[in-house]
Amino acid sequence: MVTFSFNPETDIPDLSGKVIVITGATSGIGRVAARAFAKHNPAFIWLSGRSASRADAVIAELNAISPTTRTAFLPCDLSSLSSVAAAADTVLAGPANSTPRLDILMCNAGVATLPTGLSADGYEVQFATNHLGHALLIRKLLPLVEKAPDPRVVVLTSLAFNMAGGIPFDKLRTTQSMMFGKWRRYGQSKLANLLYSRELAKRYPNVTVVCVHPGVVMTEMVATMSWINWAIVQVTTFWYQLTLEQGAYNQLWASVVPKDQVTSGAFYEPVGKSSTPQTATAKHDGLALKLWEWTEKELEKYLAGGADTRL
Repeated sequence: MVTFSFNPETDIPDLSGKVIVITGATSGIGRVAARAFAKHNPAFIWLSGRSASRADAVIAELNAISPTTRTAFLPCDLSSLSSVAAAADTVLAGPANSTPRLDILMCNAGVATLPTGLSADGYEVQFATNHLGHALLIRKLLPLVEKAPDPRVVVLTSLAFNMAGGIPFDKLRTTQSMMFGKWRRYGQSKLANLLYSRELAKRYPNVTVVCVHPGVVMTEMVATMSWINWAIVQVTTFWYQLTLEQGAYNQLWASVVPKDQVTSGAFYEPVGKSSTPQTATAKHDGLALKLWEWTEKELEKYLAGGADTRL
């Protein structure tokens, strides 16, 4: 059993007044994170996901934990840019009588090892969901994030970024059929999460941006993999797998650790362990810049002010 010094019961401070958005909050470690936050009295938690019935179950849990914390379901399909844009506009409009700020944006949702396919917008589906959808959500919500006194953007990645071998920009609108394709496509999306968060931190120094690997957690995403991919995960990680509750520790830590104890733009493994990626692509600042510029161009029509040209 893996043990950690982090304890969400005692190490998460009082969150009074804080507003939180969690993607993928209706199941898995996103749901665990929502429950952990609710125990510390935040003002509002947006629960982003695709299933209203699942969201209702989580909202009932949170209401029982903290009757004073307001909660709402935020319908959002991260593979659809129009859905993401609509979700962001809902948050920007804000619930009635809410504080116009966003303290914690936790980009938790993700898909893994999907069969070949394209998103509704024509992008490779894992890249569309794990990177592009979250990038649009972040960019549209940044004006609200910047209003918080200690704003946090927490982006989940995976050590699968080591399998990516780079980002094939000329093929991101194809299904990319190739050997070990499911894992390599997943790795590309996780590499993008890592690189994008680092570039975001450079461009928005007033926002603390933290990229985290949650560890190997037996979430529903893993449980629903094909039997061969599930077996690969089991055989290669069984000795350091985490429980669902432990799997949320790193992103919770990144959301609440004192600002002087975390480096914006850095990558952390569980829990709060600063780590330097070893692959050339993961360390490549030029690739991070190219990804930022490509992403801005793809999202331009959804951003009211156009592409971000700072830096």
